[in-house]
Amino acid sequence: MERTFIMIKPDGVQRGLVGEVIGRFEAKGFTLVGLKLMSVSKELAEEHYDVHKERPFFGSLVEFICSSPVVAMVWEGDGVVASARKLIGATNPLSAEPGTIRGDFGVSVGRNLIHGSDAIETAQREISLWFNEKELSSWEPTAKTWLYE
Repeated sequence: MERTFIMIKPDGVQRGLVGEVIGRFEAKGFTLVGLKLMSVSKELAEEHYDVHKERPFFGSLVEFICSSPVVAMVWEGDGVVASARKLIGATNPLSAEPGTIRGDFGVSVGRNLIHGSDAIETAQREISLWFNEKELSSWEPTAKTWLYE
C-alpha cells in the first residue's frame, strides 16, 4: 500500500488546525500509520528541504520550520501521494482552490500550513528521514472494505 509524508507546519499547529487537517485525511479514507508532534532540529530541516538549498528562501524556510513544533505524519492508501497533493492544494494559498487545505486556511506562500510529498520516491525518502520503522504501525481499519473493491 502506498504511503506519503505529511507535515503540519508551525503555522498550522499554532493556529489550531491539526484536527482539521487530520480529519480531512481520515474523511478521504486514508489510514494514519505514523504521527508525532515534534520540535525540528536545524539539521533535520536542512536535510528535508535539501532540494531547495540553492534557493533564496532556504534559510528562512529552515528557520520557520524550526520555530515551533510541527506534526509529522505518515498516511497510507491507494494513490495517497497524488490524492494528498489535491487535498493540500497549490503551494501559494492565493492560487489554491477552495475546499483544499491551503485554499481554505492558507494566507501566504511562506505560511502555507502543510507539506506533502510530491512523488512516491520523495515520500519514501521523507518518511525515512522523519520516522524509523518502529514508529510506524501497520494496521487495517474496518472501514477499508467500504473504501476499496
